[in-house]
Amino acid sequence: MKAPIRLEQALTKLYEAFHHGTLHPGYCKYCAVGNICDNSDTWIHLTDTHGSLTLSFIGQLNENLDRKHFGYLPSELLLIESTFLKACGYSTPLMLGSKKPTRPQEKELLFEGLCATVGLLCKLDNIPNVMDYSKLFEFENDAPVHELADVF
Repeated sequence: MKAPIRLEQALTKLYEAFHHGTLHPGYCKYCAVGNICDNSDTWIHLTDTHGSLTLSFIGQLNENLDRKHFGYLPSELLLIESTFLKACGYSTPLMLGSKKPTRPQEKELLFEGLCATVGLLCKLDNIPNVMDYSKLFEFENDAPVHELADVF
């Protein structure tokens, strides 16, 4: 199955950010959406609070005009960011005193955030989660249900 271009681009950017150390949930240019948006912080004007699902006036206007940013509607970008933040251990929206991890750039924590984010990105494009390897371990009568080549 061929992945939509927006998904391919988002996954590539998140992969590179993860492996190059430029993924940081607490900073709008380096969070999941910041990386998807080429490390720009222009997307923050789509909401009034980082991590919120509520569109600002500008976000609502862009949404109503069906404007997409790097392939995603404003509401989708906010959902992506909220999903990433929550999976990284933040309480959303981010505000003074909100729960946050003590080591936000720990690789395992970022990996958990990315797993949730990739699952959502796939769901938004109506394709199976590329991170789901559970088919590898399905069996029937003590034999694998799927061949390894069929899963990849």
